[in-house]
Amino acid sequence: MKKKANFNGNNLLLVITIVLFVVMYAIGCIVYGSKGFSQFQSFLNILIGNAGLICVTCGMTCVMITGGIDISVGSLVGLDCMILAYGMEKLHWSAITAVIVVLIVGIVFGVVQGFLIGILGIQPFIITMAGLFFARGMCAVITTEMVNVANETFKKWATIKINLPFGGYVNRRGIYMAPYIRITVVIALIVVALTFILLKFTKFGRSLYAVGGNETSAKLMGLNVKMTKMKAYILSSFLCSIGGILFCMNSMTGSVAQAKGLEMEAIASAVIGGTLLTGGVGNVIGSLFGVLITGTIDALVQFNGKLLSSWSSIAVSVLLCFFIILQAIFALIKERNKA
Repeated sequence: MKKKANFNGNNLLLVITIVLFVVMYAIGCIVYGSKGFSQFQSFLNILIGNAGLICVTCGMTCVMITGGIDISVGSLVGLDCMILAYGMEKLHWSAITAVIVVLIVGIVFGVVQGFLIGILGIQPFIITMAGLFFARGMCAVITTEMVNVANETFKKWATIKINLPFGGYVNRRGIYMAPYIRITVVIALIVVALTFILLKFTKFGRSLYAVGGNETSAKLMGLNVKMTKMKAYILSSFLCSIGGILFCMNSMTGSVAQAKGLEMEAIASAVIGGTLLTGGVGNVIGSLFGVLITGTIDALVQFNGKLLSSWSSIAVSVLLCFFIILQAIFALIKERNKA
């Protein structure tokens, strides 16, 4: 009997995501090259502007791999920014103290949600929706006014430029313009690398995939499914708070309405990056490219100058539907190959 070829739709999804980003960016370079899109700094600006989202999406990917969801991340980022801004400007905390408080808040937030979801078995959507309302409400409790960050130490962190030795250009005045990144990009890429290592090479990472792939089988293998889910939400909230710090470094403000809808951007980026909504499959490298794709769409709309910003949301929604359909098709092919 002829053995059927092994179909790996998961790797194919990742390849499609990377190819799509390359094609989209190449089109942008061709169409808007005269406006500066083809300059290396334009790509780096996408990374700088989405550093916080990259961290949040890494956490979201870990949760989605278990078959869960976390729609509280946008509100938690908003709360993080508010705590940072209000703490440094109104309570006169040092920048280090404010950052530590935010990270502790993220861990506590994750412990509470993880306990309710993992240990008590309550639906993730319900608990994280409650977390969404709680975090957004706490922003208003702290203050309803916008608070601008003027802390000198925090401003120095936010404005650090790391010049790169390649990819520069000479402007019309004959001055060499070296491309640069912010410290936020370095932190975000470190988060991606560490999360990749955690998922790929650690027992905890393999447990996340096992729980999301088949919870019953995971229990039969002796895995503590409840604790694994709880730890996934703790990790998600912790990475979300790191993302909140980076988000605040970009905006230098704290407000009630900050980061609204960020949770949907994180979910969309993870799905476009190849993470299954049903769990068991996901890769933070794909999620990184998912963020780059959404960031590139925003950049293309901005460089166009005539399109409304809502067109970027429409484009992301179309891509999201496309990748969900692809996931469904690959799942059907995999089931047929098993038969």
